[in-house]
Amino acid sequence: MRIMDEAQAQDRRSFLKAAACAGSLILGGRARNLMAQIAPNWKNQIGLQLYTVRVPLAKDYEGTLAQVAAQGYTEIEPSSGYNNLEPAQYKALLDKYGLKMYSSLASATDGPDLEKQLEGHRLMGIRYEKITPPRQGRGGGAGPGGPGGGGQQQPRPPQTVDSVHLQCEQMNKYGAVLKKFDMKFRYDNHAAEFELLDDGKTTQWDLFLAETDPGLVALELDVGFAYMAGQDVLAMIKKHPRFELWQTHDAKYKQVDPTLTPTARQRACQITAFGEGEVDYKAVFALAELSGLKHFFVEQDTAGQGARDALGDCKVSYDNLRKLLS
Repeated sequence: MRIMDEAQAQDRRSFLKAAACAGSLILGGRARNLMAQIAPNWKNQIGLQLYTVRVPLAKDYEGTLAQVAAQGYTEIEPSSGYNNLEPAQYKALLDKYGLKMYSSLASATDGPDLEKQLEGHRLMGIRYEKITPPRQGRGGGAGPGGPGGGGQQQPRPPQTVDSVHLQCEQMNKYGAVLKKFDMKFRYDNHAAEFELLDDGKTTQWDLFLAETDPGLVALELDVGFAYMAGQDVLAMIKKHPRFELWQTHDAKYKQVDPTLTPTARQRACQITAFGEGEVDYKAVFALAELSGLKHFFVEQDTAGQGARDALGDCKVSYDNLRKLLS
């Protein structure tokens, strides 16, 4: 009788073990399915930095957005304001064409109406932007839907280690203000951020990475400009996995004299439509999860300066990027 009890007990243990394994497989399968549903489908959220189409935008703002959306882009990142529209009007314009705007280069301006500006920007969907100090000789802020700064490669004062320390403090300070509006302070690199500072060994980007709070400040990595400046982008992402935003310039850069300074290297490169340059974006996007990537934007400063118009370049970039991500 005892032998039978032991046999039954063994059978019961075997059954429970098998059931547990089966349950784990089922749960594991469900977890994998859930993760597949949650994981970003990058090819369906390709964004465009609107500096790329600045010329057609100036002639027909809404018509240009309509064409951008028709090409397949689902997100935009403005570079110089919101076409003098109020936040609700601009949001309605984006909704009309199925576009989202999570990041903007059009800054808010510190001043008495800063919170009003930020409320308006939050209404439009923005989660990443700058706040700039009050403009000398001009009162008030940029207004919720006004020009708001932005633009590309503005003239910059000489940088020193001390001045960049102060800049990092200011970025964290404004990041804390933006956090109240569910936003982060954003800063995108060009090539100058990789120039050596007055100590002869440190760069502005080094200090940004070391001294800005990732919970408050999003460093938007312009992948193409970093490569043009002679940086190892893959190593950078692996060492500093904190780049939630990317700009995806492409360029022919491999034949440039490596002894040039970062800025001189960038000027010697040929910026191209996405997929027509030499940046290995397949390797870069393989690190998207590690980087913490949330949004990315095609950008081509030279769009429309070759055989195609700016929107033609955008179409080529979109098609090439979607193919790479498929």
